[in-house]
Amino acid sequence: MFRLLGDPTRVRILYALLEAGELCVCDIAAVVDTNETKVSQAMRLLRSAGAVRNRRDGRNVFYRLDDAHVRMLLDLSREHLAHTVSENS
Repeated sequence: MFRLLGDPTRVRILYALLEAGELCVCDIAAVVDTNETKVSQAMRLLRSAGAVRNRRDGRNVFYRLDDAHVRMLLDLSREHLAHTVSENS
């Protein structure tokens, strides 16, 4: 899981899902400013790691964070970074 969080695009995708709740690949690509192919590859890795789950609606696939543990991990990461930045200021 931590290796997955080492990629800035995947982290931005997870935070986008944290904020929005559920997004399709095209919306994720627009939010994180990357192409749909890169998002699809990232979603495959995140899904296989259990960080996200998907729902199909016709031709669209919607993604959301898998559970509260992933949300908690992202919240704690954000909190730690804010704490570290404020200590160094």
